Amino acid sequence: METTNENKERTTASASASKHSGKHVKRIVQGRFLSFDFFKRNAVYVIGVILMFLAYISNKFEYQSRMKEVMDLKEQLATAEADCVNASAKYNSMIRESRMTQYVQQKNIDLAAPQEPPYHLNSK
Repeated sequence: METTNENKERTTASASASKHSGKHVKRIVQGRFLSFDFFKRNAVYVIGVILMFLAYISNKFEYQSRMKEVMDLKEQLATAEADCVNASAKYNSMIRESRMTQYVQQKNIDLAAPQEPPYHLNSK
């Protein structure tokens, strides 16, 4: 007798569970799962999720904007470094000794490079 009562209880429990889960599936399919009452009960959580989503979008946009700015600045830096190297090369070519002697001769300036090395004075 006890086994039949246990079997009946199990069948009624499993039937009510399947009936209960079928009820949820039916509500989801019919679109009644997210009813107005659901939003009323969970308004704080829904608003929190929406705010987090908006913050995520804002953060992503800010990140992309700053990354674009960083890439532009890196490109400008590379251009400026190339210009600096070019200017340095041009300056170094202008101040070479042979070039300087040419300038002195063109301008008729009375300057000449010494032919002998400088003397070192030794102190006793």
